[in-house]
Amino acid sequence: MRVLVTGAKGQLGQDLMAELEARGIAGIGVDVEDMDITDAEACRRVISAERPDAVIHCAAYTAVDAAEDNAELCRRINSEGTKHVAQVCRELDIKMMYISTDYVFNGQGERPWEPDDPREPLNVYGQTKCEGELAVEQALDKYFIVRIAWVFGVYGKNFVRTMLRLGAERGAVSVVDDQIGSPTYPPDLSRLLADMIQTEKYGRYHATNEGLCSWYEFACEIFRQAGMKDVKVTPVDSSGFPAKAKRPFNSRMSKEKLSENGFERLPAWQDALGRYLAALREKGLWE
Repeated sequence: MRVLVTGAKGQLGQDLMAELEARGIAGIGVDVEDMDITDAEACRRVISAERPDAVIHCAAYTAVDAAEDNAELCRRINSEGTKHVAQVCRELDIKMMYISTDYVFNGQGERPWEPDDPREPLNVYGQTKCEGELAVEQALDKYFIVRIAWVFGVYGKNFVRTMLRLGAERGAVSVVDDQIGSPTYPPDLSRLLADMIQTEKYGRYHATNEGLCSWYEFACEIFRQAGMKDVKVTPVDSSGFPAKAKRPFNSRMSKEKLSENGFERLPAWQDALGRYLAALREKGLWE
């Protein structure tokens, strides 16, 4: 099987490429310099030349606050870029997997979001990812939409690395405690995506590591596992951290559909965090 991965140099893309290689699946990794997804002709040229059996579309504009000031660029990448990829997949009869986000929902309430719940984005980033989902659904029958949240990987910036840095520099952090969700560790997610892409069990799915926490609880566990027990963590509500883009209070996502379709769910987020810290140490990215 040949799988083309967009955003191959990103936080998820690098781990996904490694997982495909470990399984003996031919992974064709492309990033913006290889295939600019905002250029429809570039998408057609590259995908046609490679003739993959599937495309996993990870490439995205993910700077949530910056998106509010750069809505046009964000839309070109997340909405139009995704449409370009989907259209080529339709023309060549290639199945497509689109990596999306809980930001397509309105972030209210306490019930976990179901894959087929109504979409009602609350910021520019969420709106453009929603438009990307619709573009995939309109172009294709053979598609997977996989929504993830709170990603922390070895490659790139994320909440865990920010906490480790601030904890070491300041010895104290304030973290919001009224936004609830589940972290996602890319190596664990990559195993699921590699399983899923080899099936025809199409549709919308949610995939995060198991278990719920607030950002405050996540921070406390980071410092506990990192042996930084002297760091003072203060819980605050979201009003204490005004951001340009609205954030969801409720990022809980139901993963029952994974089980119903025979897919193995991801390990507990606490377990993933321990493996992540070990990976950072091993790569010399944290001491």
